[in-house]
Amino acid sequence: MRKTSPLSPRSSVGVNEKDGKERRHVERKRRGIAIHVALVVAILILVAALSAAWLAYRADQIKTNLEASMALLPTLQAQLVAGEGSAAQATLADLEESTAQARSASTDPVWKAAAMLPLVGANFSAVAEIAMSADDVASRAVAPLVETFNSLNWDALTPSDGRIELGPLQEASPGLTTAANTVQLSYARLAAIDSTPLLPEVSLPLGEVKAGLSEASVALNSVSSAAEVLPSMLGANGPRNYLILIQNSAEVRATGGISGALAVIRADDGVIELAAQGSAGDIDAFRPPLTVDPEQERIYTERLGIYVQDVNLTPDFPTAAMTAKAMWEARNMGPTIDGVVAIDPVVLANILNATGPVELEDPLVQELISQTDLPAALATDNVVETLLSNVYSEIEEPSLQDDYFAAVAGEVFSALASGQGESDQLIQSIVASSEQNRLYVWSNHSDEQDVIGLTALAGAATGASVGGASFGLYFNDGTGAKMDYYVRRTAQLIQTCQVDGYSQFTLKETLTNTAPDDAAVSLPRYVTGGGVFGVEPGRIKTNHIAYGPAQSLLLSARINGEEVPLGSFVHASRPVGVVTTELGPGESATVEIDFSKVVQESEPHLAVTPTIQSAEEMVLPMQRDVSCRSGG
Repeated sequence: MRKTSPLSPRSSVGVNEKDGKERRHVERKRRGIAIHVALVVAILILVAALSAAWLAYRADQIKTNLEASMALLPTLQAQLVAGEGSAAQATLADLEESTAQARSASTDPVWKAAAMLPLVGANFSAVAEIAMSADDVASRAVAPLVETFNSLNWDALTPSDGRIELGPLQEASPGLTTAANTVQLSYARLAAIDSTPLLPEVSLPLGEVKAGLSEASVALNSVSSAAEVLPSMLGANGPRNYLILIQNSAEVRATGGISGALAVIRADDGVIELAAQGSAGDIDAFRPPLTVDPEQERIYTERLGIYVQDVNLTPDFPTAAMTAKAMWEARNMGPTIDGVVAIDPVVLANILNATGPVELEDPLVQELISQTDLPAALATDNVVETLLSNVYSEIEEPSLQDDYFAAVAGEVFSALASGQGESDQLIQSIVASSEQNRLYVWSNHSDEQDVIGLTALAGAATGASVGGASFGLYFNDGTGAKMDYYVRRTAQLIQTCQVDGYSQFTLKETLTNTAPDDAAVSLPRYVTGGGVFGVEPGRIKTNHIAYGPAQSLLLSARINGEEVPLGSFVHASRPVGVVTTELGPGESATVEIDFSKVVQESEPHLAVTPTIQSAEEMVLPMQRDVSCRSGG
C-alpha cells in the first residue's frame, strides 16, 4: 500500500480547508468583538451625551435658584428693617426653597461623579460648595436672624429715661451667635477652595460669594458679640464705670485724634448716667513715665506713658485704653475704671442724625454762646465743623475749648440716654460708627475683652482681629496744633509680584494742606501752633506709620518719587515703617512705603486712621497686577 506524502495534493487540500475554517472563525470573532466595541462606544457616547445634558440641566437649576435666592435678600432685609414680620417669614420660605433646590441639584450622583473628573472636576466641586454654603447660610443663619428680629423689642434696646432693658439682648444672643458661626464656617469652607484651576464662570461668582460672606461675617460677629457681652457691660452683674475718650480729629492721632475731653459713664443694671467730666489738661504729666510695651515705646517714644493726650499715638487701642485707665486712676480722677470707649465728632454727628438737633443748655456753654457766634443747637450737619474748627476761632482759651468739648459731649449723651430719636435710627448710628472704625471699646474684664478682641470694635493692631494680609496706615500730628482739620488724603494699596512668586505691596498716600494761603495770620495761634514745636505757622507736620502683615519685610519709602530715610521697627512680628512730611498751605505730597515677602494669600485689607473724611472718600480701591496671586 502506497503511503501518501505530506506534500501530496490530497494532503494540501485538507490543510487549506482547515485553515479556511479557522480564518472564518477568527473573522467572525473579530466582527463580533467589533460589534460589541461599537455597541459599548455607542452606549458610552449616549451616556456621555445624556450626562452632559443632565449636568447642563442641573447647572441651570443651580444658577437659577442661586440667582433667585440672591434677589430675595434685599427684599428680606427691607422687610426686617420695616418690621414686616409676616412678609419676612414668607420671603424666608422662598429663600430656603431656592437654596435647598440648588443644594439638591449639586449633590446628585451625576454631579458628584463629574466632580471627580480630571481637569474639569474642580469646577463641579466648587459649584457644589457654593450651593451647599448658600443653603447652610439660609437655614442656619438667615432663619435664626429672622426669628430674632421678629421677636425683638427694638425700643427696649435703646435708652429710655436713662435705662436700657437687658432682657431682650440676653434672649437674642443664642440666635445671633448661631448665625455668626454659620456664616464664618461657610466663608472658611469657600476660602479654602483653590481657584487656580477654575473657569472664570465659576471663579468670579466664587469670589463674589466669598466677599459677601466676609462682609456679613464681620457684621454678624460684631452684633453677636455685642449681644453676648453688653448685658454684663451695662451692669447686669453689678455697677460698671467707663472712661470715654473724646478724640479731636483736628489734631490727629493713630486711632483718630487727641483726647482733649474726657468723661465717665456709670452703668448699673441697664441704668446709665454721666458720672464725671474733665479734660486732658486735668491730668498732669507722668514723670517718670508709666510702663508701656517696649516695642511700642521704641516706635512712639515714652510720650505714650507721659501724657494722656498721647496714649493713642499707637494704633493699638487696647494699649491706649489700658494706659488711659491707669492715668485716670493714678490721678484719683474718679472711680475704678471697668473699660474705655473712644469716639470722635463724626460719631456725635451719627448720633445727632438719629436724635435730631440737641439744644445746648449747659450753663458754661450758654455763656460761651452768648459771647460768640457758636450755634445754640448742634445737629448732624454742623457738629463736626463746630467742634473741629469754629470753636477755636471763637474761643481763645484752650481750657475753655476743652470744657466746651466735654459739655457738648455730655449734652449729646443726655439726649441719647433720655431716648430722644427713633430706636432703629439710634442703633443704625452706632453700627455706622463701628463700621467707620470711629468707635472703639476695651474692657478690663478678660472674658468680655476676649469677645471684643475678635471684632473691629477692639481697634487692635495685633491679635485675633488682625490676621492675613493686613496693612495699616496711621497718622500722628507733629505740628502740636489743630491743623489736621485742613488735611485731605487718599490712601491705597498697590500689589505687584516678585520673581519668587510672593507679593510686594506699596502703601500709597497722597495728602494736601488745604489751609488758606495766609493761614499763619488768619488762623488762631492755637490752631497753627504758633511755631512752638518748630513748625512754622500754617504748615502741617505729620508722621506716617505703615504696618505690614506679620513676617513680611519693610523695604523702602519715597516722597514725591524720591527715596527718603525710613524708620524701621517691629510690633508683634509686624514690620513698621515711619516717615515724616511737612507741607505749607496748598502743598501736596505723595508718600509710598513698600513691603515685600508677603506670604499671606488672603484678600488684603488696609486699616487707616479715621479722619474728618469718610472712608469712601479716603481709601481708594486696591490696584493689583493681574499676574499676582489673588488669594483665592
